[in-house]
Amino acid sequence: MNPQPPAPTCYRHPDRTTGLACTRCGRPACPQCLQPAAVGQHCAECVAQGRSDIRPGRPAVTGPFATARRTPYVTYALIAINVAVFAVTASQAHSVTDNHLSQLFYDWVLAPQWVAQGQWIRVLGSGFLHYGPLHLVVNMFALYILGRDTELVLGRSRFLAIYLVSLLGGSAAVMWLATDSATAGASGAIYGLFGAMTVILLRLRQSPVQMLVLIAINLLISVSLPGISLWGHLGGLVAGTLAAAGILFLPEWLRARTRDSIRWIGWGSVAGLAVLTIALIGAGAAVLA
Repeated sequence: MNPQPPAPTCYRHPDRTTGLACTRCGRPACPQCLQPAAVGQHCAECVAQGRSDIRPGRPAVTGPFATARRTPYVTYALIAINVAVFAVTASQAHSVTDNHLSQLFYDWVLAPQWVAQGQWIRVLGSGFLHYGPLHLVVNMFALYILGRDTELVLGRSRFLAIYLVSLLGGSAAVMWLATDSATAGASGAIYGLFGAMTVILLRLRQSPVQMLVLIAINLLISVSLPGISLWGHLGGLVAGTLAAAGILFLPEWLRARTRDSIRWIGWGSVAGLAVLTIALIGAGAAVLA
């Protein structure tokens, strides 16, 4: 039986295991040895090399969340799906502003009473519906900004998992706390990305203050304006934060030693959270039935 490969260690601190790596050269590195870039995070050597490569009239791509030869395809795909669904609803309703009158919108909007009757497609489908073009544009802009950076740091599969778990978390909160509503929009999943990005900043030992202020402002807007699903936003925020923490912090807390154990603990925490949200949705539906 072959022993499991050892967990990756920081290239500058061999005594520190880490699940992070430079998005430019791929070397494993601890948070202390990584610096935020325009896309992702870079090690000290790549930062120095990037500075030396700067030529007049051709600015270098710094950044982290930038090396950026990695394209955030999942973010772009999610935006495309949301836009396509909006186009279908607008076409069916023969109106861009009153697209909520379409058959698809009627079939997918998150109405807890209808979910309780077995229409579970609403739990996920509602996350791809939007009330009019302004709602769509605001959410897609937020998804582009947050999704791009989160995907480039976490990778495509983990990013998609967090997005979907956040969507489910928002639906679970609505099922229990907004039973008389008809909710739609990607906001729950996007709030989950707010939480995930905050966790990423903490893992990289960067200040999360600006992100926390942004979350607070958005929650204040959710409370102040009518017709906004506060509980859907909060449910997504909690789910996304917990999912990201499970990936980035739980393996360290459990003292995982191998690459496989780090990976499976992270994925196990996300799967467990997904099962929990689905169970909460099911319980909420049973109460309403």
